[in-house]
Amino acid sequence: MLETLIPNWERHGDRLINATVETLQMLGISGLLSFIFGISLGVLLVVTKKNGILENLFIYNIIDKTINVVRSIPFLILLILLIPVSRAVVGTGIGVTGAILALVVGTTPFFARQIESAIAELDPGLIEASLAMGMSPLEIIFSVYLRESIPSITRVTQITAINLIALTTIAGGPIAAGGIGDFAVQFGERLGLTDLLWVATIIILIMVSIIQGVGNIVIKWSSK
Repeated sequence: MLETLIPNWERHGDRLINATVETLQMLGISGLLSFIFGISLGVLLVVTKKNGILENLFIYNIIDKTINVVRSIPFLILLILLIPVSRAVVGTGIGVTGAILALVVGTTPFFARQIESAIAELDPGLIEASLAMGMSPLEIIFSVYLRESIPSITRVTQITAINLIALTTIAGGPIAAGGIGDFAVQFGERLGLTDLLWVATIIILIMVSIIQGVGNIVIKWSSK
């Protein structure tokens, strides 16, 4: 049955499995780092802006301008530009390891903006009440900004994670990072193995569905 539906599985099945693992590695490592850096920068943008609880326009402008500059660079170009930096930081500019830095740099600015917008949706009255109660800036950040924004943060995390899957596809070819997207291009388009192309597509759809499903569970739980 399997040979009928996927006739090229026997010859290339192992490569497809390896490509899936490569995508999961890139998604997991770069996703975690982007989540940490993105939330940190997003919170800094909110608290250091004008009238923020830690107003500091110098820091705000540096972060704001840096994010704008990095976001304006097409990811493919960013990928090439960061090869020497990646080589210096992790010892290689190619493969899954070499792609991590570019994926983090390419994802973090987008996510930071999403976090900034998510936190900005909070009722200003909550912040004023927290200040009136004598809460410290650190307490407000964790107990008000982040805690009350969990549903919104989860939604933007879903969007960012799905976008990150697309970026791993771009990273696959130029720096030999592999991944399921690159596999689909190499075997599906260039070699014309449409059965493997469909399998690769289904795997990507499953990944997206899992991200959306887990996110929806978190949103439902945090909205109670």
